[in-house]
Formats: sequence, C-alpha cells, structure tokens
Amino acid sequence: MPQPRPKPFELDSARATYRERSETQPHPRSASVGSRLAAWREERMALQALRIAGEPNLMLDLCGSGRFWPLLTRHPNRLVLAADDPAGQLAQPHSAKPAEMAERICVLPISAGAIDLGENAVDSIFCMGLLQRIETVDRRLSMLREFHRVSRDTLILSLWVDGNYQAWRRKRSERRRAPIDPAGRQRTRCAVSREQIEAEFRSVGFNILSHLDLLPGIAMLRVYVLRKVP
Repeated sequence: MPQPRPKPFELDSARATYRERSETQPHPRSASVGSRLAAWREERMALQALRIAGEPNLMLDLCGSGRFWPLLTRHPNRLVLAADDPAGQLAQPHSAKPAEMAERICVLPISAGAIDLGENAVDSIFCMGLLQRIETVDRRLSMLREFHRVSRDTLILSLWVDGNYQAWRRKRSERRRAPIDPAGRQRTRCAVSREQIEAEFRSVGFNILSHLDLLPGIAMLRVYVLRKVP
C-alpha cells in the first residue's frame, strides 16, 4: 500500500529556516577561526561522502542555499538538480555563479517533502543540515521514504546526533532556556539518538555505508552515506 506523501509546507518551512541560517552566516574571511575550521571540515566530509557514494553523476541537492554547489560541480561529469521553493530563492545565487558551474546546475521548483520527480529519478540525493530541524519521528520517516522513492542508489545527509560533548551541553542548557527564541520562533534544532535515526534509515529501506563525524566525541554534526535497498 503506498505511503502518504508528507505535507510540503511543513518541510519547506524547515528548509527555509536552514537556508536563512546559511545566508546569514558571516563571510568566511570575517568568521571566527573555529567557524572557518568547522566549515572546512564539513566540506571535507562532504567530499569524502561523495567518494564513498561512488561519485554519482546525477544528484538532487536539497540544501536550499547553493552553499555546496562549487563542491558538487567539482566532478566534471556531474549534473546537479537544485530544489528551490516557489519563491525562487535560488535564482539569484545561480545567476551569480560562473557560467561553467551554472550550466551544470538546474534549479527546479521542488519541495523537499514531496519531490515532484519519478521513482529512481536521480543517482543520489544530497541533503545537508535539513533533517536536524525535523523534530518528530513521523515527519522524518515521511521525508526518508520520499528520498528512498526518488534516489536510485544513495543518500548523503547530515544531522545532529547524541553521544558527544556538544549534545550533552546542549541538553543541559535547554533545561534552563525557553522553547521560544528572542525573535519569537520555536527552537526546533535538535540532536537525535544515533540508535533511533539509524533504525529509521533501515526501516524505510536504506543500508548505512558509512558515517563521518565533524569531531568524534565532541561535535554533534554527523554525515551519513546510505545505500538504497532495492
């Protein structure tokens, strides 16, 4: 029996929040040394994940910010489908890229939660940071099922996991602060149990090829490389 498609506006709101954070991050030259090192390490993890995934040629990028386009188009044979919302937020960053990069990026009005593509439409899906803002199991499973439907082979994603110093410190601080931030927005970014999220991957039909940690035992950020079980 086919699974119900997730509500796109719920998932797109999470993607918009992640894109807003990406766009308001300081320029690499003005960021702190720690932030620059973390960004460098995250890019290295993404490159390693692409190699583990077999350097897929046709990819769907669901990051929603264009931040990883230079990295994704580094492979000479790769075509990137970039998911954008109806407002066309990616049009400007796409037009600002060099022509040799922009010609291999196709921006499409695609919802991250209900992808308007057929089954096995792309070789791989690239989803960095979005899943850590999906706080309920049902919503995560809906998104993962959609990824399984659209990807022919692999899925690369990042999220925050527990079992490290940052997660422990964050959990301790959350006991003392309000669930609403000073701007009036609900705090939704969360670290999930490693056992829980890996069980969810398997339940929808993905095997875990590998995982990469930003700083093992210290940082929450983890990148997973998953392979679709036919």
